[in-house]
Amino acid sequence: MKTRLRLYSQSKKVCQLSLVALTLGISCLYASPTQELDASHIITTLESRYGERAGKRVNAWFNVLEEAKTLSEIDKVTKVNNFFNLFRFVDDIKLWGEANYWATPMEFIGVNGGDCEDFSIAKYFTLLQLGVPEDKLRITMVKATSVNQYHMVLAYYETPGAIPLVLDNLDRKIKPATQRTDLIPVYSFNGRQLWLNKEKGRGVLAGSSKRLAKWNELKDRLGVERLRMPILRLE
Repeated sequence: MKTRLRLYSQSKKVCQLSLVALTLGISCLYASPTQELDASHIITTLESRYGERAGKRVNAWFNVLEEAKTLSEIDKVTKVNNFFNLFRFVDDIKLWGEANYWATPMEFIGVNGGDCEDFSIAKYFTLLQLGVPEDKLRITMVKATSVNQYHMVLAYYETPGAIPLVLDNLDRKIKPATQRTDLIPVYSFNGRQLWLNKEKGRGVLAGSSKRLAKWNELKDRLGVERLRMPILRLE
């Protein structure tokens, strides 16, 4: 356990999030989750904004979308999780100059990194784009007990009563929530609803996700028209 804690500390792979700030303060990546995207415009925009490598990354993202179209749902989940877990973990304060910035998927791809909420958000919207139903996906705030910090993951529910599978940038292998004893769920949400979690299940419905201000603010910035420049260039 000490070795594991040391590795987490050295790589800074846990988000230092304020639960109070998040709860006080979360449309889709596109107007419709599965609408046709203008790949040429998106690639050109990210390349001009963030550089040539950003254009290549978003092109690779489009390749993932194309390759995953005919896969089973669980294979889509695995492919998307593997793709985004190749990106770099960087604290918000270092990357964006503020303690808790929720980057859009295009910003995350453009800059080549982010913290745990950025990994989770990018996976969520990409799976929506691939046709995975919204009610099967939950962006989930947890307490990572191994380091005593809050952390964010994406949960996938294959069926309404299923134990969710956890998509995480810390433990890159997708596992059932029952195997992630290091994570204590706090609350979760998707594009419609908010739940308070008391166990590794669906939790208690607590109303609309519109109650989460950072989610609402994020939705207003989706797409490529309002891309933000980081204060730290990763490449």
